[in-house]
Amino acid sequence: MEHDAIALVAEHWAIGLFVLAVATLCALMMGLSSLLGGRSRGPSKTLPFESGVTGVGSARHRFSVKFYLVAMLFVIFDIEAVFLFAWAVSVREVGWAGFWAAALFIVVLLAGLLYDSRVGVLDWAPKGRGRSAPARRPDA
Repeated sequence: MEHDAIALVAEHWAIGLFVLAVATLCALMMGLSSLLGGRSRGPSKTLPFESGVTGVGSARHRFSVKFYLVAMLFVIFDIEAVFLFAWAVSVREVGWAGFWAAALFIVVLLAGLLYDSRVGVLDWAPKGRGRSAPARRPDA
C-alpha cells in the first residue's frame, strides 16, 4: 500500500510542482499589481468608456427581437457548416449511409429555413407605409 503511494507521488510530482508554480506566479502578479498600480481617482474615472466614445443616454436600450433571431440563425447555420465540413472530410469512410444522413440533415435545415422565411424572420427591413400597406402596430 505504501509502495503504491510512493510510486504515485514519483509519477506525478511534476504536475504538483507545475500547479504550485502557477499558483505562486498568480499570487505574485496580483500582489505586485496591487502594490505598484496607480490609484488615481476622479470624475472621469467612473464614466463608462468604450471604443473612444463616451456613452450617452441609458444603457437599458431595448433591442428588436429580430436581432436575436438573426443571431440564432447565424449560430444554427454556422454549426451546420461545421457538421457538413466534418462529413465532407470523412465522405469516403461513411459511404452511402453517411451520404443519405447528410442529405436528410440538409433537407431538415432547408425546411427550417423555408419556415423561417414564411413567418418573416428573414424580413430585416420594415415594410414601406404606402396606401396599400396596412398600418403596423408599434408592438408588432
